[in-house]
Amino acid sequence: MNISPEEFGKLFTEFRREAFRLETLDDYSKSGGVDAYHAFLAGKPQPEEYKSAGWVTTVRDATQAGKRMYRVHILARPLSDYLRFELGWGYVRNQEAGEEFFILDITEKPNPLEGVPDFWAFDERSVVTMQYGDGGEFLGAELIPEEQAQEWLKRRDAAMSNAVPFRDWWEQHKPA
Repeated sequence: MNISPEEFGKLFTEFRREAFRLETLDDYSKSGGVDAYHAFLAGKPQPEEYKSAGWVTTVRDATQAGKRMYRVHILARPLSDYLRFELGWGYVRNQEAGEEFFILDITEKPNPLEGVPDFWAFDERSVVTMQYGDGGEFLGAELIPEEQAQEWLKRRDAAMSNAVPFRDWWEQHKPA
């Protein structure tokens, strides 16, 4: 079942306890923050509108209300230009708003979630898978039937059990 952008957006304000995201791509450059990405590539400072983007407000509002927002990104080194941007600018910015990040680095080990698409899980009952085109262009999302949520939560648990906190990983692997 396809979910409209409006219905998808409501999930981020209506969840009560936690929202988990699995990221699997090394390029989302056509899905948002395009101007900031170009500034990053050009060696310019973060644009002010990027620092205070709507997502930052969404995260801050949720975490200040006692809700947990966290994600695991499956990646391999060397990092793509986009991942250097996302981790160095986006994750650092979003951490300040209260979002938690974990890295599942598959550079030297097999991917335990091979073939699993990006998804969000809200309150362990609503799961939305996301489809992307070339260059990380967001194409749409699908709401998974609630009776299948447990399958996706097992994938979340596998991601978390194989991941390390972003800060620890970043200290060790941050590009020079």
